[in-house]
Amino acid sequence: MALQEELELQGNWLFRYRSILPITILSIGVLVYIYTIHAPGTLFNKIEFYWHHYENLCLFISLAGIFIRVYTVGHTPAGTSGRNTQNQVADSLNQTGIYSIVRHPLYLGNFLMWLGISLLTCNIGFIAIFVLAYWLYYERIMYAEEQFLRNKFGVAYINWAEITPTILPNFKSFVPPTLPFSWKKVLKKEKNGLFALCLIFMGFDCIKVWLEKSTQYNYLLIILAIASGILYCILKYLKKQTRLLDEKGR
Repeated sequence: MALQEELELQGNWLFRYRSILPITILSIGVLVYIYTIHAPGTLFNKIEFYWHHYENLCLFISLAGIFIRVYTVGHTPAGTSGRNTQNQVADSLNQTGIYSIVRHPLYLGNFLMWLGISLLTCNIGFIAIFVLAYWLYYERIMYAEEQFLRNKFGVAYINWAEITPTILPNFKSFVPPTLPFSWKKVLKKEKNGLFALCLIFMGFDCIKVWLEKSTQYNYLLIILAIASGILYCILKYLKKQTRLLDEKGR
């Protein structure tokens, strides 16, 4: 099999099972976090006095990833930028809004979300491995997606890809989005990510408090986890029992 076809095949397989990477990162990250807390001379020991501020900084980085996802999803039509896992889907080619400055904004958002979590471990080796693993993993997924888009949209895709960076945005090329922002679509599609993120941060903080037999919780993280959990339950109910979050074409 030629390398081009092999990379595309690998990318499509990884696309279907891309939820495995976050679970793996989280599982290993928790173990590394527990080790780092007890390991003398680590970065963690140097910033322990400012730990809650550091946690909040990591949260800010992850929330920046959420913001990118929210902005992306809020301006896209139905049939694009979805959470499908079986096959590539693109009813149209997004070229305006955030897609005018970067070709894969959702993966950029995901990277920042998980970078914030990996930074919590204060383990430079783990953080470096995470960055490398994420790039190798999603590089193949992006390759497969771009092959799909090239075959479907032809010259239109090629012309857009030639002037739009893959993952590092070029803000000078920004073109306003053609569709208005849809809060309904965002609330329907992105509620899971926000709740999971807040829950993970609270979980890491609780692990530290438990291991150190301390009472110094980061109450901001607890409040955010509870609030996002309540919001998630409300939106889940509205999505299943009503049509309030439905919007034609979005």
